[in-house]
Amino acid sequence: MTLIFACGLKREARIIERAGVGSTVVVGGGVSDRLERDLEACVRQRPGVILSCGVAGALDPSLRPGDVVIDGDDAVIALLHAALPSASVGKVVGSDTIVARAADKRALIGRSRAMAVDMETHVAARVAVRTGSPFGVVRAIADTAEEDLPPGALVGMRPDGGMALGAVLASLARHPGQLPALIRTGRQADRAFAALAEAMTAIGNARIDRLD
Repeated sequence: MTLIFACGLKREARIIERAGVGSTVVVGGGVSDRLERDLEACVRQRPGVILSCGVAGALDPSLRPGDVVIDGDDAVIALLHAALPSASVGKVVGSDTIVARAADKRALIGRSRAMAVDMETHVAARVAVRTGSPFGVVRAIADTAEEDLPPGALVGMRPDGGMALGAVLASLARHPGQLPALIRTGRQADRAFAALAEAMTAIGNARIDRLD
């Protein structure tokens, strides 16, 4: 079966594509309705394994930037864990908005008992249920459970999944005191993207597509 990846950012899509997994990548850009429509159209045209892949925020305080969390159907988790033996296995939840504050992360883990949160997994899971598709999640942690994201990090994604540099600079001009936190967030994101690249390479060699 083909692999159909759901992600939020163009940078994530490029990482997936460079891994050479011979897959279809659908970029959400933080727009849930469009991601759901486009993802389902891909699955209807060519059934496959749906994988929600990209970076995520930690809800579990033990997770650090660069850690990887996997979730999904039992059969998919088994294959993913064989390819990524150091990854944590646990629940990943999705949110239509960025969960930016440490207090909100604590509230979310209290409700969901999840390890991590992103903006695509819940959408991909709905499509998988509707279409009867195998489903998995591979997420690299960017921000920890204990930290608030700075304002500039909340405006950094365009609806097409690209980088909204102008919006970030405008936010920095309005709130210059966020610069240290913004630099920290960028460095942590780089660690997450590097971990995602390693995970995608491993998955490319793991033949997740052999599920039927």
